[in-house]
Amino acid sequence: MKISTSISFDGLKPKYSQKKLLKIFKNLISDENQVIKSLGKSYKNSYNSKLIRKLKKYSQINLIGMGGSSLGARSIYSFLKNKIKKKIIFLDDLNTKMLITNKKKKDLNLIISKSGNTLETITNVNFFVKKNQKTIFITENKDSYLRNLADTLKDEVVSHNNFIGGRYSVLSEVGMLPADLMGLNHQKFRQFNNLIKNKNFIKCLITNVANILDSIKKKKTNSIILNYDESSSDLFYWYQQLVAESLGKKGKGLLPVISKMPKDNHSLMQLYLAGPQNNFFTFFFVKGQASKKIDNKKLLKNFKFLRNKSLNDIKLAQFNATQSVFRKKNIPFRSFFISKKDEKTLGELFSFFILETILLGKAMNINPFDQPAVELIKTETKKIFTKI
Repeated sequence: MKISTSISFDGLKPKYSQKKLLKIFKNLISDENQVIKSLGKSYKNSYNSKLIRKLKKYSQINLIGMGGSSLGARSIYSFLKNKIKKKIIFLDDLNTKMLITNKKKKDLNLIISKSGNTLETITNVNFFVKKNQKTIFITENKDSYLRNLADTLKDEVVSHNNFIGGRYSVLSEVGMLPADLMGLNHQKFRQFNNLIKNKNFIKCLITNVANILDSIKKKKTNSIILNYDESSSDLFYWYQQLVAESLGKKGKGLLPVISKMPKDNHSLMQLYLAGPQNNFFTFFFVKGQASKKIDNKKLLKNFKFLRNKSLNDIKLAQFNATQSVFRKKNIPFRSFFISKKDEKTLGELFSFFILETILLGKAMNINPFDQPAVELIKTETKKIFTKI
């Protein structure tokens, strides 16, 4: 079934009540929810086009942030790399070996933290940001370390909407300011208004959530993503945080695992097919541009079926073959086939997965918007330093 002009979806027919999910969906859409608002055209950025024009001269951007402050922008950069001329370096871990200095031209530092007090972000800022570099902060409009640092350095601050958590912030300032700086169009990402008018989109969304709830009921709580597109790896690292942090509560949740295909046919597929059946799977394929073809002259006769085949042809055949095996073995899966890579398609995927996660949380009687357990590590780390 077509979700949109660029996304085709396939999935099993679930037993879970879709009427209940449809009711939850309608209530969610009618609520004044800031996360939902950020997916649509009416959301107003807390930056303007004048700022983007002023920053266009920078050829390299060093984005410093953790989790949702970085993963959305990173997935945009990877997925749409062919359209982006600027170099973006992401500092989203603690690694002092990372070199981010552009010797030929000045860099732009983009520092993102909702709270303004993220330990790893503050540490990386201390290591890598120089006083003579242009720096923009995205953080909440409240007293915090990074807000105070921006005031001290007299750097510009873009307000982070305090109602939108980091993992849901990809279509807000957190993801769209970097996207605009990459030369992309933030308005093309925000497809929500069109999607909720699309009966196929809603049907696929509800069917998909029902399928996942069926799997959870059957104790299949490992969500294995069989990804056949290298440029989509960061999209699924974004998805991994979205699902794990939103639903991992009260002893419930899903464990998203990203599996690189077809490479993992030769390492993990044996387990997937014949090991413990506590998994459900997502197949993800992106139709590629013209790719290198097999050199027929170098082929031996017993592999002549590869004559004139491109890398894309081979990957697509493996994608279809693996699905066929899964069907025969009655292993539950859903499948996404992407026919075009642009802002619109990626925006539709962001909206689909965000809505999916929120609906799952609501159906499981879990608050999908908080992450109380994460705060335990932050508090304990601070205790260790204060004792020294």
